[in-house]
Amino acid sequence: MIDGEKMLELIIARQSDRRYDDKAIDKEKLERIFEAGRMAPSACNAQPWKFIVITDKELIDKVAEAASAKLLEMNTFVAQAQVLIVIVRENPNFSSRIGSTVKKKDYSLIDIGIASENICLQARAEGLGSCMVGWFDERMLQKILDIPRSKRVELIITIGYSLSEYRQKKRKPKEVVVSYNKY
Repeated sequence: MIDGEKMLELIIARQSDRRYDDKAIDKEKLERIFEAGRMAPSACNAQPWKFIVITDKELIDKVAEAASAKLLEMNTFVAQAQVLIVIVRENPNFSSRIGSTVKKKDYSLIDIGIASENICLQARAEGLGSCMVGWFDERMLQKILDIPRSKRVELIITIGYSLSEYRQKKRKPKEVVVSYNKY
């Protein structure tokens, strides 16, 4: 079991990497990354996700095209990744849907966020970089990957050996975001 200090080091070291080496990723590392996502907790154990793993370079290029906004210079790095994980929101189970309706909160999106961070943390633990990408042409992705139109594509996660320098995190001061026993 990893101790608390090591876990915090891992969390601090995880960053959104946007430059990747072309070195192939071992299948064992990828399997652990997918397992980390699969084992994420979810409301009522709904597991409302499907992970589409893309390793084919030609397909990576097509997905990268759907994700890039060249005019805004956004996501032009996606094609550099050795692996892309496209996360599709699946229908949650009955109890999770009821809870979402009663509480007016879409638990499936929270669940996907948790699974996505598990994936990124495991990638970091494997010596890999990652970046969650939320800007993309969803209809184009559905067409490229044969995703039914009734499904929502929520994220693309890039995975690869990072060439990015570690960046010091800029975060709000603890006093602004943490309080005890009251707001």
